[in-house]
Amino acid sequence: MKIAVLRERKEGELRVAATPDSVKKYINLGANVSVETGAGLGSSITDEVYQAAGAIICADPQSCVGNADIVLKVRPPESNEISFIPEGALLIGMLEPYTSQSYFNMYALKNISAVSLELLPRISRAQSMDVLSSQSNLAGYRAVIDAVATFGKAVPMMMTAAGTVAPAKVLVLGAGVAGLQAIATAKRLGAVVSAFDVRPVVKEQVESLGAKFIEVAAEENAETSGGYAREMSEDYKRKQEKLIFDHIQKQDVVISTALIPGKPAPVLITEEMVQNMKPGSVIVDLAVASGGNCPLSELDQVVDKYGVIIVGFSNMPSRVAVDASGLYARNLYNYISTLIIGKDGTLDVKWDDELVVGTLLTKGGTIVHKQFQVK
Repeated sequence: MKIAVLRERKEGELRVAATPDSVKKYINLGANVSVETGAGLGSSITDEVYQAAGAIICADPQSCVGNADIVLKVRPPESNEISFIPEGALLIGMLEPYTSQSYFNMYALKNISAVSLELLPRISRAQSMDVLSSQSNLAGYRAVIDAVATFGKAVPMMMTAAGTVAPAKVLVLGAGVAGLQAIATAKRLGAVVSAFDVRPVVKEQVESLGAKFIEVAAEENAETSGGYAREMSEDYKRKQEKLIFDHIQKQDVVISTALIPGKPAPVLITEEMVQNMKPGSVIVDLAVASGGNCPLSELDQVVDKYGVIIVGFSNMPSRVAVDASGLYARNLYNYISTLIIGKDGTLDVKWDDELVVGTLLTKGGTIVHKQFQVK
């Protein structure tokens, strides 16, 4: 069995789908591993290190994926890369199913079995394979680091002979994986942290990290069966806007992380709110790739609006590429070794397993995922 690891070609993407450690593990399972030259450079992994782990280095994508049974990617392949993938191969990665549906028919035409790991069911058995959690964790961390680097003030309280420096105030909007890590990182740096989420169930987690939880009193069910935040009523949104407006004026840093899968990001920070924030304060909008929690955010730009700095980097995990690649590669290995490779080292896909069913986009020349089939 051959596993191919392609270099990422999207601008700004520094991650890679396999590390030397995961290459060794695949080889121990009985696979041959081919890595396209330069694939790991963005994550500080040279071709020589891959070779030492047992991988074959290929000069181009065509030779890398030739006769491959499994092709590993971080982001969706470009159309020319899809043309190189052998018919019947498995393509596994974060294939961005909600925004890259134009590729589905291309996968189907090549009879590629495309697996999108963002769609993993949120069950305990899938935790070691959960790419969204591993990458969001790092995104929340990096968001705070970028905010602090941009902010022209110290974060912790400091007692000096010349007087006391007050601690920075940080507000985190959305207490999912990224938000909770942002809270933890800001607290470690000495900030006074508060957090908002539509889901009352996360209050205990927020407070356990030392942050104050602010909430809108409501009887609505704020959580989907998959554990994500759902879109709320207009009445709730009006109360939410007033709550955030009242709090945001006092903040030095705001980290916004709110996303609804398959839908535009909810607007939480209005232009009026930005106008009323303190000059020199910072917003980091982690939802910018889905339209942004703030309408003033600009994709992959740092902008000054009304004296407020708004950071809009769309790929935070890539800004911590070494660790992001390491975690992602482990997620991939856990998925593949459990569900794709048999005990004798051959390809043995457990097609009826709920984790495969939940992530499989195309198979046998058709789109098979129920959520994306044309009705």
